[in-house]
Amino acid sequence: MPDNLQTGVRLRPVDLARAHGLSTQAVRNYEEAGILPAAARTPSGHRRYTPLHAAALRAFLALLPGHGHATATAIMRAVHDGAAEEAFRLVDESHAQLLDDRRTLRAVEGALRDLEPVPEPEAGGVFIGPLAHRLGVRPATLRKWEAAGLVSPRRDRVTGYRMYDEAAVRDARLAHQLRRGGYPLARIAPLIAQVRAAGGLAPLEAALGDWRGRLTARGRALLAGAAALDAYLRARG
Repeated sequence: MPDNLQTGVRLRPVDLARAHGLSTQAVRNYEEAGILPAAARTPSGHRRYTPLHAAALRAFLALLPGHGHATATAIMRAVHDGAAEEAFRLVDESHAQLLDDRRTLRAVEGALRDLEPVPEPEAGGVFIGPLAHRLGVRPATLRKWEAAGLVSPRRDRVTGYRMYDEAAVRDARLAHQLRRGGYPLARIAPLIAQVRAAGGLAPLEAALGDWRGRLTARGRALLAGAAALDAYLRARG
């Protein structure tokens, strides 16, 4: 352990709490959760923290923005259980998730960019046959997409046939574009859900910049968390 953490400095829970804008109870809770190493006790039972505990707290708080509370907690617990490889695996998983999210964003951007102009919708909607012909797929493919939750046509009251309104046609076109990009149905479903939640393609396009910004912020947070965790591991020796 580095000399600066062997100075015999003793810190109270309030010292750690004040330095990070936390309550003393939060510091105690972090210790009980395994986020901080176990503290020594005075004869009267009071906790005695050290600069090493402060380094652990800094590492955890730096991990939070990029990994979230559950994963950051699991990382620190693994470190304190002597399972460094497990901690590294958890870090890697968060980076892999970020990479997957970036790929998803690129897929959505590409699909929106490559969509052809939307034709005027037919009054009341379009039947499955004409829509399949327009997209260059078989009607069975549209039925498969429906079963996977990608499109939600309504049924004609008289004939019972599937009718695709403007929103359903939009979803089918986007699903078709993403399938052409090699995306499996399970990956497309949440993207279609985002389009529906946004209220259409135009609002989603406006949200892409914010989405990209959040990914960038998460990437930087992961870097900051890795640096703080590395510093703590070095301090532990």
